[in-house]
Amino acid sequence: MSTTHKAGFISIIGKPNVGKSTLMNALLGEQLSVVTPKAQTTRHRIKGILNAPDYQLIFSDTPGIMKPAYKLHERMLGSVDATIADADAVMLVVEVHERGLSPEIESRLLKSEAPLVMVINKIDLSEQELLEERVKMWDELLHPIAIIPVSALENFNIEAIVETLVRLIPEHPAYFDKDDLSDRNVRFFVQEMIREKLLLQYKKEIPYSCEVLVQEFKEGAVTDVIRCDIYVDRESQKAILLGHKGTAIKNLGIASRTAIEKFTGKKAHLELTIKVKGDWRNDEKQLDQFGYKD
Repeated sequence: MSTTHKAGFISIIGKPNVGKSTLMNALLGEQLSVVTPKAQTTRHRIKGILNAPDYQLIFSDTPGIMKPAYKLHERMLGSVDATIADADAVMLVVEVHERGLSPEIESRLLKSEAPLVMVINKIDLSEQELLEERVKMWDELLHPIAIIPVSALENFNIEAIVETLVRLIPEHPAYFDKDDLSDRNVRFFVQEMIREKLLLQYKKEIPYSCEVLVQEFKEGAVTDVIRCDIYVDRESQKAILLGHKGTAIKNLGIASRTAIEKFTGKKAHLELTIKVKGDWRNDEKQLDQFGYKD
């Protein structure tokens, strides 16, 4: 019996709203990354670890690549670059109706020496003829190692991605414990779950102007006590988050607590406080506090 073991880092990149987070969650069989119908939902690099007896794939779900409008976006793109530099393979995710690459993505692919695997997502939204045209177009444009059509939402053809990537990664002992699902702690995922509910509950610019920070997390045998601050840019945004007689923030708390309890398997006492920090997306010190490191 062979004792060969393979392990490698996979950088998942693409523009916003191509379904990268849904794809990584499908690969892992768990929801680690924020998934909403809105673009730009992933802000931090999140490692998801897929384990098998003879391999370990470490996926990095990166923020969507775009032209930066704030220092926050610059920090987010910095995390993308770091992920690509460390990768044993780069997985570029596009949706089936895309016709080409943005300059921001193209420049990063040109700098990478890692093997490129293309994933064409959302094929459930297209006809076979269009898909065949897109496969031919991307093959001629980028010459990737493989082009894999999938529907992350329908969990279709996900196993083909795993089989392809396992062939590309080197022989190496596991980098993480085989029981690990991510390199992030529970506090991080609590913040992400609250941010996901913000994206789902509020409209327009409001959720993009918010950041969540866990200030206190006391684990209990039956109940965890969690205190979080939600930062916004302006007083008017604070009023919207609170809602009439506090109904909006109450609903946010209920939805967040339900998700947290499902994730931890315990009860949660959740306290949310809204704070105003003007132009935090351009504040270097504030970005450091929120975990957006250079």
